[in-house]
Amino acid sequence: MPDRADRVRSESVTAGWGLRHRPPEQSLFSGIYGLVLASALVAALDATGEKADPGGDALWVLLTALASGAAHGYAHVIAQRASADRAATAGRGRFVVAEWPLVAAVLPTVGILLAAVAGWWPEATAVNAALLFNTVALFGWGTWAARTAGHGWPSSCRAGGMDMLIGVAIIVANALIK
Repeated sequence: MPDRADRVRSESVTAGWGLRHRPPEQSLFSGIYGLVLASALVAALDATGEKADPGGDALWVLLTALASGAAHGYAHVIAQRASADRAATAGRGRFVVAEWPLVAAVLPTVGILLAAVAGWWPEATAVNAALLFNTVALFGWGTWAARTAGHGWPSSCRAGGMDMLIGVAIIVANALIK
């Protein structure tokens, strides 16, 4: 039977793991932003009545994510220059590189669109699959962010549900516009 010392050590190891593997706030923000961006883009690029071009749409989603990540990072550089700490010049390039979660978050959407290029399904199905995937992923990222902040499971699931509503809003808007 384990004694109290074993239990305390086990709990501290678990807490230490959580702190070491805790994603930075910026990564969570960029990941959620990337999912919303990918959803909005894939919904907007899928125009009814046009010739389907899932390859071109995938390229636009990827290029827009890269441009958005670079713009966000550069905005941080500008803000740092304008701050009172003008002497801090090291790491400005890291601001741009730190936006990688935004680009990573659009990669599943790009992959789903490329599957349509390969002929696995029509572009309309790819768009619907990407919107559904991103909506579920928004729930996951929102829940993860709340758990990282120390919230319990019920509260974290509510936060994830609120994030998921953004994806649902994009799906509803896509259906109403088309």
